[in-house]
Amino acid sequence: MPENPVPENTVLARAIDREALVVGGRDAITYLHSQLSNDIASLGFGGSTHSFVLEPTGKVVALVRVTRLDAERLLVDFDPGLTEEVTARLLRFRIRVDVTFEPVVPSCVAVRSDDPIDAPVVDSATMVALPAWWCDGRAWDVVSLDVAIDPARFGTLVDVETFEQRRIDVAWPMGGREIVAGETLPAATGVVALAVNFRKGCYPGQELVERMDSRGATAPRVLRRIGAPAGARPGDSLRVDGDDVVLTSVAGDVALAYVRRGAND
Repeated sequence: MPENPVPENTVLARAIDREALVVGGRDAITYLHSQLSNDIASLGFGGSTHSFVLEPTGKVVALVRVTRLDAERLLVDFDPGLTEEVTARLLRFRIRVDVTFEPVVPSCVAVRSDDPIDAPVVDSATMVALPAWWCDGRAWDVVSLDVAIDPARFGTLVDVETFEQRRIDVAWPMGGREIVAGETLPAATGVVALAVNFRKGCYPGQELVERMDSRGATAPRVLRRIGAPAGARPGDSLRVDGDDVVLTSVAGDVALAYVRRGAND
């Protein structure tokens, strides 16, 4: 169990690690729109959206969030440890376009609630409040490229296990755990509806995503929240509905794992 259980409906806050790229230049918006799975061209100033960065084969490099900062700059942020993979993939097709990629490490505070809440009030000159996870009002990230953010300003401070349990409860995939760069199928993650726009133009990896969607196909295994026995750890194997699954994340008595499609709850 978490070290300090908190009452329901408490607004939780925790500083979290994120990495990011500031993408700039005259062609920044159109180039990212051509490379990512979601609609980037329609983002207004301050608008953000989740998107996949895909290999041409359709496998996921990273699940990212794209935020339009101004006319020629966007912030692409993602889970830690992925800057090299994301940058390499986005540079691969940069030919005769005015686009730059600057790695940055933003200050980020995760604000979470059981029920939808208004966006956190921030210093607009130095911070932005961005929808996080399922973008349903229960999860916000306060992000800054300029100042260190005090998480206590935005909610009740929680330990890492409490935060992990909240992420597992809502089955939000994390890079390096549920998403392995170059290996994970988009359809397996459960976030295609949030991270893919099926009406936009072509982008690398589109063929696999579109083919599976048009056929109504699901991945052989899909990400699910399951119960975890005492002492379970990521990497442990567990029997679920007659099938062996590997736990990708564990917090207390809950875990995430890729479970065979059609398996019973």
